[in-house]
Amino acid sequence: MSENKIALALNRLFDKHRIVFWFDAKQELRDDFEALALPDIEKLELINNEYAIKYRILREQPEQKFLLYRDGPQPVDLDNWLLDVQLAHGEFRTDQAALWLSELELGFQFVDLVQTHAEFFQAIKRRDALKKWLKPDDTNGLIRLKMLAVCAGSEARIDAVIENLFQELADGRNDKSKLIERCGLDVFLWEQLLRIYDYHSPEKSLKDFLIRLFHDCYEMELEPGKYADLRKRVHGGEKLPSRMSQDIQVFIKRWKDSRQFETGFETLSAEVAELLGIEQDLAKRDFRQLIELDYFRLIDQKIISDLVKVVVERTVSGGDVALWVRRRRQGHWYREFRHLYEAIDYAAQFINTLGEANLTMDGLVDGVQRYSRYWYQLDQLYRKFTFHVRMSGQASLMSILTEQIENLYTNNFLLKINDCFQAFVDDVQVWNASPVTLQRNFFEHWVRPFLRKDNKVCVIISDAMRYEIGDELLSLIRQEDRYSAELEAALSMLPSYTQLGMAALLPNETLAITDNDTGTVLVDGQSSQGTASRSKILQASLNGRGQAVTAEDFMSMNRDDARELLKANDVVYIYHNRIDHTGDKMHSEGQAFEAAEQTLDDLVRLVKKLAAANANNLLITADHGFIYQHRVLDESDFSSVEAEGANILYRDRRFVLGKGLKLSPALHTFSPAQLGLEGNVEVQIPKSINRLRLKGSGSRFVHGGASLQEVVIPVLKINKKRQSDVTSVEVEILRGASSVITSGQLAVTLYQSGPVTDKIQPRVLRAGIYTEAGDLISDSHELTFDLSSENSRERELQIRFVLTRKADDANGQEVILKLEEKHAGTSHYKEYKSLRYVMRRSFTSDFDF
Repeated sequence: MSENKIALALNRLFDKHRIVFWFDAKQELRDDFEALALPDIEKLELINNEYAIKYRILREQPEQKFLLYRDGPQPVDLDNWLLDVQLAHGEFRTDQAALWLSELELGFQFVDLVQTHAEFFQAIKRRDALKKWLKPDDTNGLIRLKMLAVCAGSEARIDAVIENLFQELADGRNDKSKLIERCGLDVFLWEQLLRIYDYHSPEKSLKDFLIRLFHDCYEMELEPGKYADLRKRVHGGEKLPSRMSQDIQVFIKRWKDSRQFETGFETLSAEVAELLGIEQDLAKRDFRQLIELDYFRLIDQKIISDLVKVVVERTVSGGDVALWVRRRRQGHWYREFRHLYEAIDYAAQFINTLGEANLTMDGLVDGVQRYSRYWYQLDQLYRKFTFHVRMSGQASLMSILTEQIENLYTNNFLLKINDCFQAFVDDVQVWNASPVTLQRNFFEHWVRPFLRKDNKVCVIISDAMRYEIGDELLSLIRQEDRYSAELEAALSMLPSYTQLGMAALLPNETLAITDNDTGTVLVDGQSSQGTASRSKILQASLNGRGQAVTAEDFMSMNRDDARELLKANDVVYIYHNRIDHTGDKMHSEGQAFEAAEQTLDDLVRLVKKLAAANANNLLITADHGFIYQHRVLDESDFSSVEAEGANILYRDRRFVLGKGLKLSPALHTFSPAQLGLEGNVEVQIPKSINRLRLKGSGSRFVHGGASLQEVVIPVLKINKKRQSDVTSVEVEILRGASSVITSGQLAVTLYQSGPVTDKIQPRVLRAGIYTEAGDLISDSHELTFDLSSENSRERELQIRFVLTRKADDANGQEVILKLEEKHAGTSHYKEYKSLRYVMRRSFTSDFDF
């Protein structure tokens, strides 16, 4: 032992004791004693002078520090004149265990612990790690727990130790487990698992414990009575504390919710599911029993499979499906199965909404207004359903439901309303739906009022953003802080194709389709094809204070350039094209609804960038809508005749341009005057939703005709405010009849005070029961309050808290139910609301029976 180590160890002892004894049992350290120099400490040797030394150290120099050295072993107690002094002060030992104790600043009462687990203390890294956690009031048990944590590389909690060991098991390794065994800590580990989780087995192992955890939690949730009987039989009729089972539930919930260990949980959960035959067991159960469970991935698969069946069979309401899906959102595997759950929810909503819809109309104007007020929702639900099915990648699983939704959408909605609408289209003499604004009047109706007040305005035109997509965009914009938005419907020009729609949105006196095969439209005699041509038309109308740009170009501008563009112009038109660009191509038309989702994201980002460039007044509209049917079309979806005439100029899937067009019962013919167009180019449109055959072209995504989906377009009016206008819903804790907790569980009702709207947004809270010292003594729940029901009873949320063993220490004390909210952009929480309870558990509440 080096002189430095001796000096260091002695100094630690003198920090606690005035007198330190040193018995050199092997008589080999005298030279070290004599060479030792300790400031302010007097060295004395015990050589049959004990009485004199005792008098000196206790009477003559009661404040002085002394090192008392004996060259030989400690005398037996009866011959030890200084035994009382020795027991009251410190002793310096030079064996390995004593050195470790000294290094760790532990008392000699822990010598048995150190000797028992000598392997642990052999490594300086383990000693250093342990020392950081040691506290003056540590017991043998606490020190062993901390040693376990060092071996497992975890926090000093038994649940954290187990999480780390389980992760290692999931990774196919056992280094940490072997280290625990080598260090002799495995016995302590099993003792703790018995004490806390009631784990006992003739063949103890981590995997055996793992299987027991999953089995018990699964049985407790599904058949608590059966589980209690099983436990009673296993223990020879002994009544066992229910708290054990609650600690198991709390542990497994914490484990599966851990970001750090979730992959290990998923791996081991799958292995245990196979060992326990969970798939076979689930096959016998009603999915309603499983809504609150998420121990196994198979549970989500079972629920989804059964939900598909009951929605197809229409044996459940849309409200029930929405509630079940909402409850599954808290589950561990929801992220993986989100698109399936969402698809099922939208399917149920679609079926329910279609069943309640009155799909009759009294005229063309009535049809347009009913569509823009009610019927568009069915297109939206169909789009959302189809999108989520595609994103799920589970076409086979969803095939029956998809077939049903496709049939309902096509035959009971799309075809039905457009067959009816076509009758009024056939009777129209002039294409108009007043008081709904016609598209060619867009500039005068929506843009000009801003200019009269000397206000600048930006117009975003998103190609093929039909009305129902505009409605979803309205909600997204309103959810943004300091943004207000309104939505109106407009009637597109006919035929509803890009060149004419884009031209009609510009300031115009006359519109004319060119007498050639390009389909180009002239605005006041000038071509409107392309961004440059549209800029010229705007500049001519606005004395050089107007400009057109593409969305890509604008988004690539830095802030100064964007502000300069807006500063230099009174009106800026921004052209966005994702939906039409995707849907109009045969190879990508099946991705039309994905393009719609991306468009919503594009437009929100575009609005925010415009606002950052000091644009306060924004308009968003579309050139036309579209029809989209996801499945391959039947023969009946195509027109039975081909368009014929003296001169066919331009053919598309939903319209034909030409001269001397031959009349046909399957096609409706418009003169240019009927459509408000100059020139002599006639237009033919297939009736209802029929398509014209066009070689090399897709047929599921189409536009150009007179269906409601094609001609009803959105106009969003957006304004950026100076003050915040977004709040979150308020949540109340409803106290029950008693403020006393008398059992191992607490049921609480949380009430969302109002429905979620665009401006009153959801609130996410963490809920748990804590002691006054801030210790969590229950499971913790992450809760999302996003209910939109006007019915107050439907905005109540029942939560069950399961108390842990730590709750026993709070018996007779006040505890706090806390709702906490995360600080935005951080991992830290602040208290939102709380309610106090008194813990008053009787000893009888510890028993199952």
